[in-house]
Amino acid sequence: MADTKFAQRVLDIDISGIRKIFEAAGSDAINLGLGQPDFDTPSHIRQAAIDAINEGFTGYTFGSGIVELREALSQKFKRENDFDVSSNEIIVTSGASEALEIAIAALVNPGDEVLIANPGFVSYNALTEMMGGRAVGVPLGEDLTMRPDDVMERITPKTKALIVNSPSNPTGGVQTKDDMKAFADIADDHNITIISDEVYEHFIYEGEHVSPAKYSDNVITVNATSKTYSMTGWRLGYVAAKSEYTEQMLKVHQYVQACANSIAQKAALAAITGPMEPVIAMRDEFKKRRDVLVNGLNGMGLKCALPKGAFYAFPEVSDSAEVATKFISNGVVVVPGIAFGDRGDGYIRISYATSMADIERALGIMERVL
Repeated sequence: MADTKFAQRVLDIDISGIRKIFEAAGSDAINLGLGQPDFDTPSHIRQAAIDAINEGFTGYTFGSGIVELREALSQKFKRENDFDVSSNEIIVTSGASEALEIAIAALVNPGDEVLIANPGFVSYNALTEMMGGRAVGVPLGEDLTMRPDDVMERITPKTKALIVNSPSNPTGGVQTKDDMKAFADIADDHNITIISDEVYEHFIYEGEHVSPAKYSDNVITVNATSKTYSMTGWRLGYVAAKSEYTEQMLKVHQYVQACANSIAQKAALAAITGPMEPVIAMRDEFKKRRDVLVNGLNGMGLKCALPKGAFYAFPEVSDSAEVATKFISNGVVVVPGIAFGDRGDGYIRISYATSMADIERALGIMERVL
């Protein structure tokens, strides 16, 4: 008889450190822990969903998503990311989370290695281990991004994939164009696949967003409407790659999800084809908040590099768990850097996707606590 009723692949992972803190925080706390824009979903997107409901668009869709949305995404990739992918090489998913899951499930065999940034987003390590793979951490440079030389040093015959996240969660780092070209060359030379998580692509304050799929066919591009259009709860993501990849990912998608939410797909179509002014306004406001937060952190003695993208600051602290606990007990929710990998110990992640007033109040509390 088995020692336990539960699968070892589940017992070997823990609840996300981000969700654990978010769900335990008091309702009156200043929440700088969750990466969720505090803006309403733009009105034209909400209206498209209302129209879809009123028109009775409430049934199943094609597994890969409605045709008009996939065609709009194909045009988006050409227009914004400078690479070609047909509508038949796109799968609409339930958020970027599912897109990551089906990508890793389609690639990773037990014993395969996946290179991820350390510190890096919590899902990468957990999903790799759930598929029986081994996550291999790549340390970050002083600018809090991965360096091609460090990636090269960790490639072995077991390496199956490299996950790139730019702009990055949790650091806000932005990979350079030269970095992305180098990663693409490494993938081609060593027959590995890049999974490129680009959910923060429109929130860059210095530098530029570059998709590795511009340089290589060995790339699975993951994105979502969640951050760009303030649609986190709509759970609408998408994944794009050459057909040899999407044919395999679609098999997984069909059995774990069947299809993405029909109403959310209509809303996403309005988002992708609609005006970008709301996104630009959010980006400009995030930049103002970033500057206030980082200046405040440095002013109280916490060394914090200026994040070039996303909406996270990643200041250095003496002990990430201890400092995060003290802040949380005083009503300011932050995430200890250790949640993102062992090299995250010595940092905390602070989200500035909240109001300027909350940021300024939080800075006052943190300074008193320190």
